[in-house]
Amino acid sequence: MSNQKKRNFQIEAFKHRVVVDPKYADKTWQILERAIHQIYNQDASGLSFEELYRNAYNMVLHKFGEKLYTGFIVTMTAHLKEKSKLIEAAQGGSFLEELNKKWNEHNKALEMIRDILMYMDRTYIESTKKTHVHPMGFSLWRDNVVHFTKIHTRLLNTLLDLVQKERTGEVIDRGLMRSVIKMFMDLGESVYQEDFEKPFLDASSEFYKVESQEFIESCDCGDYLKKAEKRLTEEIDRVAHYLDPKSEEKITSVVEKEMIANHMQRLVHMENSGLVYMLLHDKYEDLGRMYNLFRRVTNGLLTVRDVMTSHLREMGKQLVTDPEKSKDPVEFVQRLLDERDKYDKVISTAFGNDKTFQNALNSSFEHFINLNARSPEFISLFVDDKLRKGLKGFVDVDVEVILDKVMMLFRYLQEKDVFEKYYKQHLAKRLLSGKTVSDDAERSLIVKLKTECGYQFTSKLEGMFTDMKTSEDTMRGFYGSHPELSEGPTLIVQVLTTGSWPTQPAVPCNLPAEVSVLCEKFRSYYLGTHTGRRLTWQTNMGTADIKALFGKGQKHELNVSTFQMCVLMLFNNADRLSYKEIEQATEIPASDLKRCLQSLACVKGKNVIKKEPMSKDIGEEDSFYVNEKFTSKFYKVKIGTVVAQKETEPEKQETRQRVEEDRKPQIEAAIVRIMKSRKILDHNNIIAEVTKQLQPRFLANPTEIKKRIESLIERDFLERDSTDRKLYRYLA
Repeated sequence: MSNQKKRNFQIEAFKHRVVVDPKYADKTWQILERAIHQIYNQDASGLSFEELYRNAYNMVLHKFGEKLYTGFIVTMTAHLKEKSKLIEAAQGGSFLEELNKKWNEHNKALEMIRDILMYMDRTYIESTKKTHVHPMGFSLWRDNVVHFTKIHTRLLNTLLDLVQKERTGEVIDRGLMRSVIKMFMDLGESVYQEDFEKPFLDASSEFYKVESQEFIESCDCGDYLKKAEKRLTEEIDRVAHYLDPKSEEKITSVVEKEMIANHMQRLVHMENSGLVYMLLHDKYEDLGRMYNLFRRVTNGLLTVRDVMTSHLREMGKQLVTDPEKSKDPVEFVQRLLDERDKYDKVISTAFGNDKTFQNALNSSFEHFINLNARSPEFISLFVDDKLRKGLKGFVDVDVEVILDKVMMLFRYLQEKDVFEKYYKQHLAKRLLSGKTVSDDAERSLIVKLKTECGYQFTSKLEGMFTDMKTSEDTMRGFYGSHPELSEGPTLIVQVLTTGSWPTQPAVPCNLPAEVSVLCEKFRSYYLGTHTGRRLTWQTNMGTADIKALFGKGQKHELNVSTFQMCVLMLFNNADRLSYKEIEQATEIPASDLKRCLQSLACVKGKNVIKKEPMSKDIGEEDSFYVNEKFTSKFYKVKIGTVVAQKETEPEKQETRQRVEEDRKPQIEAAIVRIMKSRKILDHNNIIAEVTKQLQPRFLANPTEIKKRIESLIERDFLERDSTDRKLYRYLA
């Protein structure tokens, strides 16, 4: 048995009652109230904050939190009412200063009071869901000072008046403004918005409505935009210095609406200063300003873009349809490139490389370039001019830039196959005459065309270069088998594959005897080494070098066309020949012969023969004789260099007819491809799909598509549905 004594008593619970003197709460509050007065009177140096905190702590602990909280509100309210009277009494400019001073005093006092009442803040207020000390102090300031009837309106008017003065150029105390407006922000977002921001925005709207109307009546577009830009900058600066950052978007919206959106149409169309004027006179700075301002408002850039597009299309239409400007194809294309360069610069410099403006530019150029049916021909002529002579002295980088610009115009063409026809003709003349300035440039352009349109587009062009290389090998073989020809005239023949080169009718011409003999020897050699082929001489495409001796022993080497050679060789056996005699002896067609004689007799500095009577045109009654006085500072003289010229109307019709013929099999091939995959399709969908497929090469005519469908039906590629005549079936 244990020796431990058993306990008879055990504490289960203990309750301690403290009796508080009823006058304790009143006495403690009096101490705290007196302290609050001293704090507000800026006489808190002798206070013991530790003791004050303990007093407040004990009041809450002894369940007098409500008395403490209510007393704090009543005491502070009384002080703020006194403060509001002092603020109201301030006169003139000292009004804001007094308000700001009292606000700062209130904030300082509130910080001290909050520290004293910290325990109440954390326990009593938290448990009763009442407003905490600091926000309550702000609410009391709002209700008793800011919203005090005699202060509220005066405060707002004073602030708005200062903003107005600053807008009109006066200097104001921004520091004071910042402090007072920060007071609104500190009191809460709704106070700032309702008591200041909303009236501020309304007043600003009215100000800019009046000012913008004054500006629009007295300024040109450029000056107006400068003023609008300046006002926007000022408002952004104003926000940065003394407004809530959230106000920036709102005040700039006011300026944008009143100064830009409400006057957009009038600004862009302003006579002698609007958008079109800026574009015509290269006002890049003003254009950039307009872009940056108009992009801020709804449909602003759309307005600018629409006016620019309209101007571009009108300008382009005048450019491409003016008969005077179409007389020189090279100048015609150069104008297009200059305009394109100009508007590229506008978009990159002023419009921030905006893709929508770039698309509008492309759309406009495509629209008006195709208004002139001869644009494909003119672009090819431009290329011909550059690749003949225009690129001499250019470095490779510059050549590529020019070719890229040509490709840009090429992309705009709806009838790319027409360009192909002309380009092939012009390339053939360059290659055969040896006038191309750079094989690398020629091949570079073909690569660009292949990249753009595919192999089929350029296969024949590449075949032309192959023929030129093969011809060089053929001539080496010819002279290797005829060593006796090393003395005397030299013959260079270029053998062209019929399918690769532009087909041209062989033009009759009686060659000089010594040349004719060489041609027959070459024919025999070539047909002896290549079986199953036929040669047709294209004398209208050849050139010759002739040694000439003029009066007083003047010697020159003349570079002439084959036709010119035939004419000049006649004068070895005659001193004077009539037009009829030359025509009969050479059998050159009249149009070619007249052009040939004109280049020999009528070009100043190149007139190796003379004619009577003297005139610029060749007549059938004219007679010709050698110009014994011909002289040139050069030993080698080029005469009558054949350059690509605009087609005559009959030639133009012939080219167009050839293009239309070439399109027929392409349209049929597209129809068959589509029907082979779809099996059954209605008429409208066939038209749409064929047009889409052929668009990279040309714009197919719906009437021609219909004809090709009929042709395919006749040849049993397609058949009509028995019940629906507009429905077609593919016959495998």
